[in-house]
Amino acid sequence: MSVSRIAFIGLGNMGGGMAANQAKAGRDVLAFDLSEAALKRAVEAGCKAAASAAEAVREADVVITMLPAGPHVRKVYDEQVLPNARPGTVMVDCSTIDVESARAVAAQVKAAGFRFADAPVSGGTAAADAGSLAFMVGCDEADFALVEEILAPMSRATIRAGDHGTGQAAKICNNMVLGISMIAVCEAVALAEKLGLDPERFFEITSKSSGQCWSVTSYYPWPGPVPAAPSNRGYEGGFATAMMLKDLKLAQDAAAKAGAATPMGAQAEGLYALFERLGAGGKDFSAILHLLRGQLGDIGLPKP
Repeated sequence: MSVSRIAFIGLGNMGGGMAANQAKAGRDVLAFDLSEAALKRAVEAGCKAAASAAEAVREADVVITMLPAGPHVRKVYDEQVLPNARPGTVMVDCSTIDVESARAVAAQVKAAGFRFADAPVSGGTAAADAGSLAFMVGCDEADFALVEEILAPMSRATIRAGDHGTGQAAKICNNMVLGISMIAVCEAVALAEKLGLDPERFFEITSKSSGQCWSVTSYYPWPGPVPAAPSNRGYEGGFATAMMLKDLKLAQDAAAKAGAATPMGAQAEGLYALFERLGAGGKDFSAILHLLRGQLGDIGLPKP
């Protein structure tokens, strides 16, 4: 089937770059967002503006959604997407939402005769802009090759996690690892500094030792050693603390429903919740280093 006509709904920090890469790939992207500014940026990047989500969907081969939370996804599919989609349209939700909502939408879409995938992403805004996101896909096995083709202009890696809902499960589990590991790295950097060890020298050591992890080598929270990390941009861009907190809340909710023990995940959620309450919701999550250092003024926040 053709995947040349894309309806892209949701043009926020992630969706805007993703839609732009679909347009750069030569696809006809009809985009919609409630924000006029976001819609304008999408048009400047080569997309066409739709007056509504319904209008974007009507002539599309593929519908891609990138929305804030489960209730938004349920509402948009129920009220805008399904009543207006043509037969044969493929629907891919790239939002990070709860597993229950993902499976409910999948069941609704399949009952209406369409193919669906939940395909949340990893990589942050830089990867969204660069077309180098990692996608974790929950879909019918027979549909995966087509979903992979749809996502290709936005992706460096697309992995089928399993059936519907497992893409979301993979995302929240992965981000729980990330949130916990970043706190561990930040605690170690703060301790190294207190003990008189230069944080840049600590990077040189731990990046080649048993403490090596993605939060060290790709996203080091201290400015200098990893030029592309948000620590070198005043912790702007990247993956906002509010978004990390959202994902950790999803993980804790899923753990409670599944009866899984996630004590470190719960502690991480509590720390990021405190950091957000102190005004850091828009800062990259690695800025939590400065909460642990007791130096919130270094990132422009008042002392608690």
